[in-house]
Amino acid sequence: MPAGTAAARTYNRRSDHAPLAMSFLQDPPQLPDPWRSDRVLRGWLDWRLAPARRAGLVPHLEALAAHALAAYREQQITPHREPVLTQWDAWGARVDRIALTAAWECGPAITTRHGLLWAGHQDNVDGGARADQFARVYLYHCASEFHTCPLAMTDGAIAALEACGERALLERVLPRYLSRDPATLWLSGQWMTETPGGSDVAHSETVARRDSSGQWRLYGRKWFSSAVVGEAALALARPEGAGDGGSALGLFHAETRDAAGNWSCLRIQRLKGKLGTRELPTAEIELDGVPAWPLGEPAHGVRKIAPMLNVTRLWSTLGALATARRALALAGDYATRRQAFGRELAAQPLHRETLADIACAFEAAFHLAFHAALLLGRVEAGVAAPDETAALRLLIPLAKLWVSKLSVSLVSECLEAFGGAGYIEDTGLPQLLRDVQVFPIWEGTTNVLALDLLRALGRHGLAPLRAALTPASAATDPVPTQTVRGAFDAAERWLDANAGDRDRLEAGARRLGFTLARTCAAALLAEHAVWSGRRGDARPAIALTRFLARGLDRLPGAHADGGALLTGLLSRDAG
Repeated sequence: MPAGTAAARTYNRRSDHAPLAMSFLQDPPQLPDPWRSDRVLRGWLDWRLAPARRAGLVPHLEALAAHALAAYREQQITPHREPVLTQWDAWGARVDRIALTAAWECGPAITTRHGLLWAGHQDNVDGGARADQFARVYLYHCASEFHTCPLAMTDGAIAALEACGERALLERVLPRYLSRDPATLWLSGQWMTETPGGSDVAHSETVARRDSSGQWRLYGRKWFSSAVVGEAALALARPEGAGDGGSALGLFHAETRDAAGNWSCLRIQRLKGKLGTRELPTAEIELDGVPAWPLGEPAHGVRKIAPMLNVTRLWSTLGALATARRALALAGDYATRRQAFGRELAAQPLHRETLADIACAFEAAFHLAFHAALLLGRVEAGVAAPDETAALRLLIPLAKLWVSKLSVSLVSECLEAFGGAGYIEDTGLPQLLRDVQVFPIWEGTTNVLALDLLRALGRHGLAPLRAALTPASAATDPVPTQTVRGAFDAAERWLDANAGDRDRLEAGARRLGFTLARTCAAALLAEHAVWSGRRGDARPAIALTRFLARGLDRLPGAHADGGALLTGLLSRDAG
Protein backbone atom coordinates (compact mmCIF):
# COMPACT_ATOMS: atom_id res chain seq x y z
CA MET A 1 0.00 0.00 0.00
CA PRO A 2 1.50 3.38 -0.97
CA ALA A 3 2.54 5.54 1.92
CA GLY A 4 -0.20 7.83 3.11
CA THR A 5 -3.05 5.81 1.58
CA ALA A 6 -4.52 4.66 4.87
CA ALA A 7 -4.44 8.17 6.24
CA ALA A 8 -6.07 9.44 3.09
CA ARG A 9 -8.86 6.86 3.37
CA THR A 10 -9.43 7.82 6.99
CA TYR A 11 -9.63 11.45 6.01
CA ASN A 12 -12.05 10.67 3.18
CA ARG A 13 -14.32 8.71 5.48
CA ARG A 14 -14.45 11.66 7.88
CA SER A 15 -15.25 14.06 5.06
CA ASP A 16 -18.51 12.16 4.52
CA HIS A 17 -19.70 13.29 7.92
CA ALA A 18 -19.84 16.55 9.87
CA PRO A 19 -16.40 18.09 10.49
CA LEU A 20 -14.79 17.52 13.83
CA ALA A 21 -15.80 20.14 16.35
CA MET A 22 -13.01 22.34 17.66
CA SER A 23 -12.21 21.57 21.27
CA PHE A 24 -11.76 25.27 22.08
CA LEU A 25 -13.51 28.35 20.76
CA GLN A 26 -12.05 31.74 21.56
CA ASP A 27 -14.54 34.33 22.74
CA PRO A 28 -14.10 37.16 20.19
CA PRO A 29 -13.67 40.80 21.26
CA GLN A 30 -16.82 42.81 21.76
CA LEU A 31 -16.92 46.54 21.18
CA PRO A 32 -17.71 48.40 24.41
CA ASP A 33 -20.21 51.24 24.17
CA PRO A 34 -18.11 53.94 22.41
CA TRP A 35 -19.64 56.72 24.49
CA ARG A 36 -20.04 55.21 27.93
CA SER A 37 -16.67 53.43 27.90
CA ASP A 38 -14.64 56.42 26.68
CA ARG A 39 -13.37 58.03 29.87
CA VAL A 40 -11.15 60.45 27.94
CA LEU A 41 -13.96 61.84 25.79
CA ARG A 42 -16.41 62.12 28.68
CA GLY A 43 -13.86 63.81 30.92
CA TRP A 44 -12.78 66.29 28.25
CA LEU A 45 -16.37 67.31 27.47
CA ASP A 46 -17.07 67.81 31.20
CA TRP A 47 -13.96 69.99 31.39
CA ARG A 48 -14.29 72.06 28.25
CA LEU A 49 -17.97 72.38 27.28
CA ALA A 50 -20.55 74.58 28.95
CA PRO A 51 -23.12 72.47 30.83
CA ALA A 52 -26.01 73.54 28.60
CA ARG A 53 -24.10 72.66 25.42
CA ARG A 54 -23.01 69.34 26.84
CA ALA A 55 -26.59 68.50 27.85
CA GLY A 56 -27.77 69.10 24.29
CA LEU A 57 -24.89 67.09 22.84
CA VAL A 58 -25.16 63.92 24.95
CA PRO A 59 -28.33 62.52 23.32
CA HIS A 60 -26.63 62.71 19.92
CA LEU A 61 -23.52 60.98 21.29
CA GLU A 62 -25.61 58.23 22.85
CA ALA A 63 -27.44 57.67 19.56
CA LEU A 64 -24.21 57.69 17.53
CA ALA A 65 -22.64 55.21 19.95
CA ALA A 66 -25.66 52.93 19.56
CA HIS A 67 -25.31 53.21 15.78
CA ALA A 68 -21.60 52.35 16.03
CA LEU A 69 -22.36 49.26 18.13
CA ALA A 70 -25.01 48.05 15.69
CA ALA A 71 -22.70 48.69 12.72
CA TYR A 72 -19.85 46.79 14.36
CA ARG A 73 -22.06 43.75 15.03
CA GLU A 74 -23.36 43.85 11.48
CA GLN A 75 -19.82 44.00 10.08
CA GLN A 76 -18.95 40.78 11.92
CA ILE A 77 -21.59 38.77 10.07
CA THR A 78 -21.93 40.57 6.72
CA PRO A 79 -19.59 39.93 3.78
CA HIS A 80 -17.36 42.90 3.02
CA ARG A 81 -18.76 45.17 0.29
CA GLU A 82 -17.17 47.81 -1.88
CA PRO A 83 -18.70 50.33 -4.31
CA VAL A 84 -19.30 49.04 -7.82
CA LEU A 85 -19.13 51.19 -10.96
CA THR A 86 -21.42 50.38 -13.89
CA GLN A 87 -20.38 52.51 -16.84
CA TRP A 88 -22.90 51.26 -19.43
CA ASP A 89 -26.46 50.03 -19.07
CA ALA A 90 -27.79 46.95 -20.83
CA TRP A 91 -28.75 48.98 -23.92
CA GLY A 92 -25.46 50.75 -24.44
CA ALA A 93 -26.17 54.07 -22.72
CA ARG A 94 -23.34 55.62 -20.66
CA VAL A 95 -24.64 55.80 -17.08
CA ASP A 96 -21.58 55.77 -14.76
CA ARG A 97 -23.71 54.51 -11.91
CA ILE A 98 -22.04 53.72 -8.58
CA ALA A 99 -23.63 51.23 -6.18
CA LEU A 100 -22.70 52.20 -2.62
CA THR A 101 -22.45 50.20 0.60
CA ALA A 102 -25.31 50.19 3.12
CA ALA A 103 -23.37 52.48 5.46
CA TRP A 104 -23.05 55.03 2.67
CA GLU A 105 -26.70 54.74 1.75
CA CYS A 106 -27.73 55.67 5.31
CA GLY A 107 -24.99 58.31 5.64
CA PRO A 108 -27.11 61.35 4.68
CA ALA A 109 -29.79 60.41 7.22
CA ILE A 110 -27.23 60.02 10.01
CA THR A 111 -25.52 63.25 8.96
CA THR A 112 -28.65 65.39 8.99
CA ARG A 113 -30.24 63.81 12.07
CA HIS A 114 -27.17 64.15 14.28
CA GLY A 115 -25.66 67.39 13.01
CA LEU A 116 -22.38 66.09 11.68
CA LEU A 117 -22.24 69.23 9.53
CA TRP A 118 -24.77 71.72 10.84
CA ALA A 119 -23.66 71.42 14.48
CA GLY A 120 -20.37 73.13 13.65
CA HIS A 121 -22.09 76.16 12.14
CA GLN A 122 -24.85 77.13 14.55
CA ASP A 123 -25.23 78.48 18.10
CA ASN A 124 -21.54 79.29 18.41
CA VAL A 125 -21.74 82.27 20.75
CA ASP A 126 -19.59 80.45 23.31
CA GLY A 127 -17.11 79.18 20.70
CA GLY A 128 -17.90 75.54 21.48
CA ALA A 129 -19.64 74.55 18.24
CA ARG A 130 -16.63 72.89 16.60
CA ALA A 131 -15.78 70.82 19.69
CA ASP A 132 -19.45 69.82 19.82
CA GLN A 133 -19.40 68.86 16.14
CA PHE A 134 -16.15 66.90 16.26
CA ALA A 135 -17.28 64.89 19.29
CA ARG A 136 -20.10 63.63 17.04
CA VAL A 137 -17.71 62.97 14.17
CA TYR A 138 -15.34 61.07 16.49
CA LEU A 139 -18.09 58.62 17.48
CA TYR A 140 -19.47 58.27 13.95
CA HIS A 141 -16.28 57.81 11.95
CA CYS A 142 -15.56 54.09 12.38
CA ALA A 143 -19.18 53.16 11.68
CA SER A 144 -19.37 55.43 8.64
CA GLU A 145 -17.11 53.42 6.30
CA PHE A 146 -15.43 56.74 5.47
CA HIS A 147 -18.64 58.59 4.72
CA THR A 148 -16.85 61.18 6.86
CA CYS A 149 -14.65 61.90 3.83
CA PRO A 150 -17.30 63.82 1.82
CA LEU A 151 -18.51 65.40 5.05
CA ALA A 152 -15.00 66.75 5.63
CA MET A 153 -14.77 68.09 2.10
CA THR A 154 -18.23 69.66 2.36
CA ASP A 155 -17.24 71.38 5.61
CA GLY A 156 -14.06 72.57 3.90
CA ALA A 157 -16.03 73.88 0.92
CA ILE A 158 -18.17 75.95 3.27
CA ALA A 159 -15.03 77.45 4.81
CA ALA A 160 -13.60 78.31 1.39
CA LEU A 161 -16.84 79.90 0.20
CA GLU A 162 -17.15 81.97 3.36
CA ALA A 163 -13.50 83.10 3.23
CA CYS A 164 -13.92 84.26 -0.38
CA GLY A 165 -17.06 86.22 0.45
CA GLU A 166 -19.16 84.60 -2.27
CA ARG A 167 -22.49 85.72 -0.79
CA ALA A 168 -24.73 84.87 -3.74
CA LEU A 169 -23.22 81.42 -4.12
CA LEU A 170 -23.36 80.83 -0.38
CA GLU A 171 -27.02 81.81 -0.21
CA ARG A 172 -27.77 79.24 -2.89
CA VAL A 173 -25.68 76.30 -1.69
CA LEU A 174 -25.25 76.73 2.08
CA PRO A 175 -28.82 75.61 2.90
CA ARG A 176 -28.00 72.43 0.94
CA TYR A 177 -24.70 71.79 2.69
CA LEU A 178 -26.18 72.38 6.15
CA SER A 179 -29.53 70.77 5.44
CA ARG A 180 -31.32 68.80 8.15
CA ASP A 181 -33.20 66.83 5.52
CA PRO A 182 -31.35 63.99 3.75
CA ALA A 183 -33.44 64.57 0.63
CA THR A 184 -31.99 68.07 0.15
CA LEU A 185 -28.48 67.53 1.51
CA TRP A 186 -25.58 68.26 -0.84
CA LEU A 187 -22.10 66.86 -0.39
CA SER A 188 -18.93 68.30 -1.91
CA GLY A 189 -15.82 66.65 -3.24
CA GLN A 190 -12.37 68.01 -4.00
CA TRP A 191 -10.84 67.91 -7.47
CA MET A 192 -7.24 68.94 -6.96
CA THR A 193 -4.97 66.03 -7.84
CA GLU A 194 -3.85 65.42 -11.43
CA THR A 195 -1.20 63.15 -12.85
CA PRO A 196 1.40 65.94 -13.26
CA GLY A 197 1.20 66.87 -9.57
CA GLY A 198 -0.12 65.69 -6.22
CA SER A 199 0.83 68.10 -3.43
CA ASP A 200 2.44 70.36 -6.05
CA VAL A 201 -0.74 71.44 -7.83
CA ALA A 202 1.00 74.18 -9.84
CA HIS A 203 1.21 71.82 -12.82
CA SER A 204 -2.56 71.29 -13.04
CA GLU A 205 -3.77 70.96 -16.63
CA THR A 206 -7.53 71.31 -16.18
CA VAL A 207 -8.80 74.31 -18.14
CA ALA A 208 -11.68 76.65 -17.29
CA ARG A 209 -13.35 78.53 -20.13
CA ARG A 210 -16.55 80.51 -20.55
CA ASP A 211 -19.30 79.32 -22.86
CA SER A 212 -21.40 81.61 -25.05
CA SER A 213 -23.68 82.47 -22.11
CA GLY A 214 -20.76 83.44 -19.88
CA GLN A 215 -20.95 80.30 -17.75
CA TRP A 216 -17.57 78.92 -16.67
CA ARG A 217 -17.00 75.28 -17.59
CA LEU A 218 -14.18 72.89 -16.68
CA TYR A 219 -12.30 70.59 -19.05
CA GLY A 220 -9.64 68.09 -18.05
CA ARG A 221 -8.90 64.96 -16.07
CA LYS A 222 -8.69 64.63 -12.29
CA TRP A 223 -6.71 61.63 -11.16
CA PHE A 224 -7.85 61.16 -7.55
CA SER A 225 -11.37 62.31 -6.70
CA SER A 226 -12.56 60.96 -3.37
CA ALA A 227 -16.27 60.57 -2.72
CA VAL A 228 -17.08 61.34 -6.33
CA VAL A 229 -20.80 60.76 -5.70
CA GLY A 230 -21.31 64.27 -4.26
CA GLU A 231 -23.42 66.95 -5.87
CA ALA A 232 -20.60 69.49 -6.04
CA ALA A 233 -16.83 69.86 -5.74
CA LEU A 234 -14.14 72.44 -5.26
CA ALA A 235 -11.75 72.25 -8.21
CA LEU A 236 -8.53 73.91 -9.29
CA ALA A 237 -8.44 74.89 -12.95
CA ARG A 238 -6.43 77.23 -15.16
CA PRO A 239 -8.55 79.86 -16.91
CA GLU A 240 -8.08 79.66 -20.64
CA GLY A 241 -5.23 81.96 -21.67
CA ALA A 242 -3.84 82.35 -18.16
CA GLY A 243 -0.15 81.88 -17.53
CA ASP A 244 1.70 78.93 -16.06
CA GLY A 245 2.32 78.21 -12.40
CA GLY A 246 0.18 77.96 -9.32
CA SER A 247 -0.76 81.64 -9.07
CA ALA A 248 -2.67 81.46 -12.37
CA LEU A 249 -4.95 78.68 -11.13
CA GLY A 250 -8.48 79.55 -10.10
CA LEU A 251 -10.58 77.85 -7.43
CA PHE A 252 -14.03 76.89 -8.72
CA HIS A 253 -17.22 75.53 -7.20
CA ALA A 254 -18.34 72.88 -9.69
CA GLU A 255 -21.80 71.29 -9.67
CA THR A 256 -21.91 67.74 -10.88
CA ARG A 257 -25.60 66.99 -11.48
CA ASP A 258 -28.20 68.41 -13.84
CA ALA A 259 -31.81 69.12 -12.90
CA ALA A 260 -32.74 65.47 -13.48
CA GLY A 261 -29.96 64.22 -11.18
CA ASN A 262 -27.74 62.93 -13.99
CA TRP A 263 -24.03 63.65 -14.33
CA SER A 264 -23.46 67.07 -15.81
CA CYS A 265 -20.69 66.79 -18.43
CA LEU A 266 -18.71 64.39 -16.24
CA ARG A 267 -17.52 60.84 -16.95
CA ILE A 268 -16.11 58.38 -14.45
CA GLN A 269 -13.20 56.52 -16.00
CA ARG A 270 -12.66 54.04 -13.18
CA LEU A 271 -12.78 53.56 -9.42
CA LYS A 272 -9.44 53.31 -7.65
CA GLY A 273 -8.25 50.15 -5.97
CA LYS A 274 -6.65 51.16 -2.67
CA LEU A 275 -4.84 49.71 0.32
CA GLY A 276 -7.71 50.77 2.59
CA THR A 277 -10.78 53.03 2.60
CA ARG A 278 -12.22 50.56 0.12
CA GLU A 279 -15.85 51.44 0.82
CA LEU A 280 -15.08 55.02 -0.22
CA PRO A 281 -15.66 55.55 -3.98
CA THR A 282 -12.50 57.24 -5.24
CA ALA A 283 -12.40 57.83 -8.97
CA GLU A 284 -10.53 59.09 -11.96
CA ILE A 285 -12.87 61.47 -13.73
CA GLU A 286 -13.02 63.32 -17.03
CA LEU A 287 -14.51 66.82 -17.05
CA ASP A 288 -16.05 67.81 -20.35
CA GLY A 289 -17.70 71.14 -19.65
CA VAL A 290 -18.80 70.74 -16.02
CA PRO A 291 -20.48 74.03 -14.97
CA ALA A 292 -18.52 75.94 -12.33
CA TRP A 293 -18.42 79.25 -10.47
CA PRO A 294 -15.12 80.93 -9.51
CA LEU A 295 -14.45 81.81 -5.90
CA GLY A 296 -13.49 85.44 -6.29
CA GLU A 297 -11.32 86.30 -9.27
CA PRO A 298 -10.30 83.18 -11.23
CA ALA A 299 -6.68 83.30 -10.02
CA HIS A 300 -4.62 82.59 -6.88
CA GLY A 301 -6.72 79.50 -6.30
CA VAL A 302 -4.03 77.67 -4.33
CA ARG A 303 -4.01 80.45 -1.75
CA LYS A 304 -7.80 80.18 -1.44
CA ILE A 305 -7.52 76.51 -0.46
CA ALA A 306 -5.98 77.40 2.93
CA PRO A 307 -9.26 77.98 4.86
CA MET A 308 -10.57 74.70 3.51
CA LEU A 309 -7.43 72.84 4.62
CA ASN A 310 -7.76 74.07 8.20
CA VAL A 311 -11.09 72.28 8.38
CA THR A 312 -10.34 69.14 6.37
CA ARG A 313 -7.07 68.54 8.21
CA LEU A 314 -8.99 68.53 11.48
CA TRP A 315 -11.43 65.98 10.08
CA SER A 316 -8.47 63.78 9.12
CA THR A 317 -6.96 64.18 12.58
CA LEU A 318 -10.19 63.16 14.29
CA GLY A 319 -10.66 60.21 11.93
CA ALA A 320 -7.19 58.91 12.79
CA LEU A 321 -7.86 59.40 16.49
CA ALA A 322 -11.20 57.59 16.28
CA THR A 323 -9.57 54.63 14.55
CA ALA A 324 -6.89 54.41 17.23
CA ARG A 325 -9.58 54.50 19.90
CA ARG A 326 -11.51 51.70 18.18
CA ALA A 327 -8.40 49.49 18.05
CA LEU A 328 -7.57 50.22 21.70
CA ALA A 329 -11.13 49.48 22.84
CA LEU A 330 -11.11 46.10 21.07
CA ALA A 331 -7.64 45.22 22.35
CA GLY A 332 -8.68 46.07 25.91
CA ASP A 333 -11.82 43.97 25.70
CA TYR A 334 -9.92 41.04 24.19
CA ALA A 335 -7.41 41.14 27.04
CA THR A 336 -10.24 40.17 29.40
CA ARG A 337 -11.33 37.25 27.18
CA ARG A 338 -8.08 35.65 26.10
CA GLN A 339 -6.04 33.43 28.44
CA ALA A 340 -2.37 32.59 28.06
CA PHE A 341 -0.04 30.79 30.44
CA GLY A 342 -2.78 30.30 32.99
CA ARG A 343 -4.00 33.90 33.24
CA GLU A 344 -6.04 36.40 31.30
CA LEU A 345 -3.95 38.74 29.17
CA ALA A 346 -5.34 41.55 31.32
CA ALA A 347 -3.51 40.02 34.29
CA GLN A 348 -0.17 39.63 32.51
CA PRO A 349 2.18 42.43 33.65
CA LEU A 350 3.88 43.01 30.29
CA HIS A 351 0.61 42.98 28.37
CA ARG A 352 -0.85 45.51 30.81
CA GLU A 353 2.22 47.72 30.36
CA THR A 354 1.89 47.56 26.59
CA LEU A 355 -1.76 48.59 26.66
CA ALA A 356 -0.99 51.34 29.18
CA ASP A 357 1.66 52.78 26.86
CA ILE A 358 -0.85 52.82 24.01
CA ALA A 359 -3.50 54.37 26.26
CA CYS A 360 -1.32 57.24 27.53
CA ALA A 361 -0.15 58.15 24.01
CA PHE A 362 -3.75 58.07 22.82
CA GLU A 363 -4.85 60.33 25.68
CA ALA A 364 -2.18 62.91 24.86
CA ALA A 365 -3.14 62.83 21.17
CA PHE A 366 -6.80 63.21 22.06
CA HIS A 367 -6.11 66.45 23.95
CA LEU A 368 -4.14 67.96 21.09
CA ALA A 369 -6.76 67.08 18.48
CA PHE A 370 -9.75 68.29 20.46
CA HIS A 371 -8.02 71.45 21.62
CA ALA A 372 -7.40 72.36 17.98
CA ALA A 373 -11.11 71.78 17.31
CA LEU A 374 -12.04 73.93 20.29
CA LEU A 375 -9.77 76.76 19.14
CA LEU A 376 -11.23 76.65 15.62
CA GLY A 377 -14.67 77.20 17.09
CA ARG A 378 -13.46 80.03 19.29
CA VAL A 379 -11.73 81.75 16.38
CA GLU A 380 -14.83 81.39 14.17
CA ALA A 381 -17.00 82.82 16.96
CA GLY A 382 -14.68 85.79 17.42
CA VAL A 383 -14.09 85.01 21.11
CA ALA A 384 -10.49 83.75 20.84
CA ALA A 385 -7.62 85.67 22.39
CA PRO A 386 -4.95 86.90 19.94
CA ASP A 387 -2.53 84.21 21.11
CA GLU A 388 -5.16 81.54 20.54
CA THR A 389 -5.79 82.75 17.00
CA ALA A 390 -2.08 82.65 16.19
CA ALA A 391 -1.67 79.31 17.98
CA LEU A 392 -4.41 77.72 15.86
CA ARG A 393 -2.37 78.36 12.70
CA LEU A 394 0.38 76.21 14.25
CA LEU A 395 -1.77 73.64 16.02
CA ILE A 396 -3.66 72.37 12.99
CA PRO A 397 -0.59 71.17 11.05
CA LEU A 398 0.95 69.93 14.32
CA ALA A 399 -2.12 67.91 15.26
CA LYS A 400 -2.52 66.49 11.77
CA LEU A 401 1.11 65.45 11.30
CA TRP A 402 1.57 63.88 14.75
CA VAL A 403 -1.84 62.36 15.54
CA SER A 404 -2.16 60.82 12.08
CA LYS A 405 1.32 59.32 12.22
CA LEU A 406 0.97 58.20 15.84
CA SER A 407 -2.37 56.52 15.17
CA VAL A 408 -0.80 54.21 12.59
CA SER A 409 1.68 53.07 15.24
CA LEU A 410 -0.99 52.69 17.93
CA VAL A 411 -3.28 50.63 15.71
CA SER A 412 -0.35 48.42 14.72
CA GLU A 413 0.48 47.85 18.39
CA CYS A 414 -3.14 46.99 19.13
CA LEU A 415 -3.21 44.41 16.33
CA GLU A 416 -0.05 42.85 17.75
CA ALA A 417 -1.84 42.56 21.10
CA PHE A 418 -4.19 40.06 19.43
CA GLY A 419 -1.32 37.82 18.35
CA GLY A 420 -2.04 35.89 15.18
CA ALA A 421 -5.72 36.87 15.23
CA GLY A 422 -4.69 40.45 14.52
CA TYR A 423 -3.40 39.30 11.13
CA ILE A 424 -6.47 37.30 10.11
CA GLU A 425 -8.65 39.13 7.62
CA ASP A 426 -12.07 37.94 8.72
CA THR A 427 -11.57 39.20 12.28
CA GLY A 428 -11.95 42.69 10.80
CA LEU A 429 -8.83 43.84 12.60
CA PRO A 430 -6.45 44.23 9.62
CA GLN A 431 -8.91 46.66 8.05
CA LEU A 432 -8.26 49.10 10.91
CA LEU A 433 -4.56 49.20 10.03
CA ARG A 434 -5.22 49.55 6.30
CA ASP A 435 -7.70 52.34 6.88
CA VAL A 436 -5.67 54.35 9.38
CA GLN A 437 -2.72 54.41 6.98
CA VAL A 438 -4.53 56.93 4.80
CA PHE A 439 -4.50 59.72 7.36
CA PRO A 440 -0.78 60.62 7.14
CA ILE A 441 -1.37 61.03 3.38
CA TRP A 442 -4.73 62.82 3.11
CA GLU A 443 -4.77 66.62 3.17
CA GLY A 444 -0.99 66.89 3.18
CA THR A 445 1.63 64.27 3.94
CA THR A 446 3.72 64.50 7.11
CA ASN A 447 6.51 66.25 5.19
CA VAL A 448 4.13 68.73 3.55
CA LEU A 449 2.67 69.60 6.95
CA ALA A 450 6.13 69.98 8.48
CA LEU A 451 7.07 72.51 5.81
CA ASP A 452 3.73 74.29 6.35
CA LEU A 453 4.64 74.48 10.04
CA LEU A 454 7.96 76.14 9.18
CA ARG A 455 6.14 78.79 7.15
CA ALA A 456 3.75 79.48 10.03
CA LEU A 457 6.65 79.71 12.49
CA GLY A 458 8.27 82.27 10.21
CA ARG A 459 5.31 84.55 10.82
CA HIS A 460 4.50 83.78 14.45
CA GLY A 461 7.44 82.01 16.07
CA LEU A 462 6.76 79.87 19.14
CA ALA A 463 5.40 82.73 21.26
CA PRO A 464 1.70 81.95 20.57
CA LEU A 465 2.14 78.29 21.53
CA ARG A 466 4.06 79.18 24.66
CA ALA A 467 1.49 81.76 25.71
CA ALA A 468 -1.54 79.63 24.96
CA LEU A 469 -0.30 76.22 26.08
CA THR A 470 2.32 76.45 28.85
CA PRO A 471 0.43 74.83 31.76
CA ALA A 472 -0.38 77.07 34.69
CA SER A 473 -0.13 74.16 37.12
CA ALA A 474 3.19 74.86 38.83
CA ALA A 475 1.55 75.28 42.22
CA THR A 476 0.18 71.76 42.01
CA ASP A 477 3.09 70.02 40.33
CA PRO A 478 5.98 72.01 38.86
CA VAL A 479 7.42 69.08 36.89
CA PRO A 480 5.05 69.18 33.88
CA THR A 481 5.40 72.96 33.57
CA GLN A 482 9.18 72.78 33.72
CA THR A 483 9.28 69.90 31.24
CA VAL A 484 7.04 71.69 28.76
CA ARG A 485 8.99 74.92 29.06
CA GLY A 486 12.23 73.02 28.61
CA ALA A 487 10.97 71.40 25.41
CA PHE A 488 9.84 74.77 24.03
CA ASP A 489 13.26 76.21 24.95
CA ALA A 490 15.04 73.38 23.13
CA ALA A 491 12.90 73.94 20.02
CA GLU A 492 13.65 77.68 20.05
CA ARG A 493 17.38 77.04 20.41
CA TRP A 494 17.28 74.66 17.47
CA LEU A 495 15.37 77.17 15.33
CA ASP A 496 17.80 79.97 16.24
CA ALA A 497 20.85 77.79 15.58
CA ASN A 498 19.64 76.89 12.09
CA ALA A 499 17.92 80.16 11.15
CA GLY A 500 20.42 80.90 8.39
CA ASP A 501 20.39 77.44 6.81
CA ARG A 502 17.13 76.75 5.00
CA ASP A 503 18.17 73.24 4.00
CA ARG A 504 18.85 72.26 7.62
CA LEU A 505 15.56 73.79 8.73
CA GLU A 506 13.66 71.80 6.14
CA ALA A 507 15.61 68.62 6.85
CA GLY A 508 14.70 68.87 10.54
CA ALA A 509 11.15 70.16 10.14
CA ARG A 510 9.56 66.76 10.64
CA ARG A 511 11.33 66.14 13.95
CA LEU A 512 10.60 69.69 15.03
CA GLY A 513 6.92 69.05 14.33
CA PHE A 514 6.90 65.87 16.41
CA THR A 515 8.62 67.70 19.29
CA LEU A 516 6.21 70.62 19.28
CA ALA A 517 3.16 68.38 18.92
CA ARG A 518 4.20 66.20 21.86
CA THR A 519 5.00 69.30 23.92
CA CYS A 520 1.61 70.89 23.24
CA ALA A 521 -0.16 67.61 23.98
CA ALA A 522 1.70 67.28 27.28
CA ALA A 523 0.78 70.85 28.26
CA LEU A 524 -2.90 70.22 27.59
CA LEU A 525 -2.87 66.86 29.37
CA ALA A 526 -1.20 68.51 32.38
CA GLU A 527 -4.00 71.06 32.64
CA HIS A 528 -6.63 68.37 32.42
CA ALA A 529 -4.81 66.28 35.02
CA VAL A 530 -5.06 69.15 37.51
CA TRP A 531 -8.76 69.63 36.77
CA SER A 532 -9.48 65.92 37.08
CA GLY A 533 -7.39 65.54 40.22
CA ARG A 534 -9.55 68.09 41.99
CA ARG A 535 -12.50 65.82 41.22
CA GLY A 536 -10.84 62.71 42.52
CA ASP A 537 -9.73 61.17 39.20
CA ALA A 538 -5.99 60.50 39.13
CA ARG A 539 -5.95 58.68 35.78
CA PRO A 540 -5.09 61.71 33.59
CA ALA A 541 -2.16 62.44 35.91
CA ILE A 542 -0.96 58.86 35.52
CA ALA A 543 -1.25 59.15 31.75
CA LEU A 544 0.75 62.41 31.89
CA THR A 545 3.52 60.86 33.98
CA ARG A 546 3.87 57.95 31.58
CA PHE A 547 3.80 60.22 28.54
CA LEU A 548 6.46 62.55 29.93
CA ALA A 549 8.65 59.57 30.79
CA ARG A 550 8.94 58.85 27.06
CA GLY A 551 10.41 62.32 26.49
CA LEU A 552 9.13 65.24 24.43
CA ASP A 553 12.25 66.14 22.46
CA ARG A 554 12.49 64.61 18.98
CA LEU A 555 14.76 67.30 17.55
CA PRO A 556 17.57 66.38 15.14
CA GLY A 557 20.83 65.58 16.87
CA ALA A 558 24.35 66.39 15.78
CA HIS A 559 24.60 63.46 13.40
CA ALA A 560 26.40 63.20 10.08
CA ASP A 561 24.54 64.18 6.95
CA GLY A 562 22.58 61.21 5.63
CA GLY A 563 23.11 61.99 1.96
CA ALA A 564 25.87 59.43 1.62
CA LEU A 565 23.45 56.70 2.70
CA LEU A 566 21.31 57.46 -0.33
CA THR A 567 24.08 57.02 -2.88
CA GLY A 568 22.71 54.51 -5.35
CA LEU A 569 19.21 54.69 -3.89
CA LEU A 570 18.65 58.09 -5.49
CA SER A 571 20.68 57.33 -8.59
CA ARG A 572 19.95 55.24 -11.64
CA ASP A 573 23.55 54.09 -11.61
CA ALA A 574 24.41 50.96 -9.65
CA GLY A 575 26.78 51.65 -6.80
